[in-house]
Amino acid sequence: MPETRYAQSGELSIAYQCVGDGPLDLLFIPGFVSNVELLWDMPLWGDMLTRFSEMGRLVFFDKRGTGCSDRSLGTGSAEDRMDDARAVADAAGIEQAVVIGLSEGGPLALLFATAFPERVRSLVLWGTFARMLWAPDYEIGVDPELAQGFVQMIRDQWGTGHALELFIGGAADDEMLALLARYERQTASPGAAAEILRHNVSMDVRYALGAAQAPSLVLHHTGDPIVSVESGRYLAAHIAGARMLEFPGDFHIGSRPGDEDPVLDAIAEFVTGAPVEREVDIDRVLMTVLFTDIVGSTARAASMGDRAWRGLLEQHDTAAGQAVERHRGTLVKRTGDGLLATFDGPGRGIRAARELQQSVRPLDIEVRAGLHTGEVERRPDDVAGIGVHIGARVGALAGPGEVLVTSTVKDLVMGSDLDFDDRGSHTLKGVPGDWHLWAAN
Repeated sequence: MPETRYAQSGELSIAYQCVGDGPLDLLFIPGFVSNVELLWDMPLWGDMLTRFSEMGRLVFFDKRGTGCSDRSLGTGSAEDRMDDARAVADAAGIEQAVVIGLSEGGPLALLFATAFPERVRSLVLWGTFARMLWAPDYEIGVDPELAQGFVQMIRDQWGTGHALELFIGGAADDEMLALLARYERQTASPGAAAEILRHNVSMDVRYALGAAQAPSLVLHHTGDPIVSVESGRYLAAHIAGARMLEFPGDFHIGSRPGDEDPVLDAIAEFVTGAPVEREVDIDRVLMTVLFTDIVGSTARAASMGDRAWRGLLEQHDTAAGQAVERHRGTLVKRTGDGLLATFDGPGRGIRAARELQQSVRPLDIEVRAGLHTGEVERRPDDVAGIGVHIGARVGALAGPGEVLVTSTVKDLVMGSDLDFDDRGSHTLKGVPGDWHLWAAN
């Protein structure tokens, strides 16, 4: 049994293990529940981890709310759970890794790969998805009522072994069912398992697909009853240069008893067939941009006079810089009466905007803010691209004291303590299509 260690992700402790050695690091993000110690007792997962550890140094962990990690979900948002992966990578000393996302770990692997492209050598997406639920622009998704019924069924069967039986290859015999039942009980409670699943089926990371730069392999069973093969095909079609491999089988992960798993063979070939290190030209990255400005600044400056206005603006700039720094952002530039800042998570951007608004109210000024999460071009001292233009347009539409965000921001923080009011669909000048906007409370 490898040693179980802990990484600190905010206030939560995330359990992880390292096993194997070699020139390659592999960061494995498991499905919706796990237990890093019990995984070795399960024939399917123990064999899988052993195979991965033969390819290099394997690092894997229990996501928040499961296994040996803190059982609190915190906010439970995709942003926070992606932070767990980064915390583990930092604690394990990973500089650049093959990132493997299995099932519900796939969207988090994709977010990690696009937010921190310099740390990802290649990306493996196994039996996973960018979105689960049906939408007018995503007709391959699952009906929301069916998804809710599935979550309730998992909750009702949790602790019997029959819940996770649906996720493995074939029906479990009595011995395997007893192992699965114990594993279920020691990974999460029935309520926690259902809550995690609800978060997972609500995720939508399609906007990150265009920013994926690492060599990518997508693997899927054609008869997967949990995540349809169409979801895998969608990933491969929208990630530049991705390779898609389909395998026969009407199960989610694993193989028929006694069979070698061709998926693991394909991953081994992909992982070991490329150079140990990848030169990364980090010109595109998934990022949250924040634009703010002081409402009515021109009239206020004229009424106060230049000297008084400069003094007020200096106080605003100090508060703005402190708010951005406290929430792990980067102040890109000041824009006269506002700022442009970037964050690696939208929740931090929203909270920085709120803090700025509250801190300058004693100065009798109102600040409006706009945020967007999307693909951004990084330059030596600036950022550019369509994502920046969208953020600027959203900021211009915000009202006094309002934090206005796009749907991509809202989706990433879904499940957190942030609430949103619907502001309807808008046309953004110079940006194609209609954009649904929300006011963060």
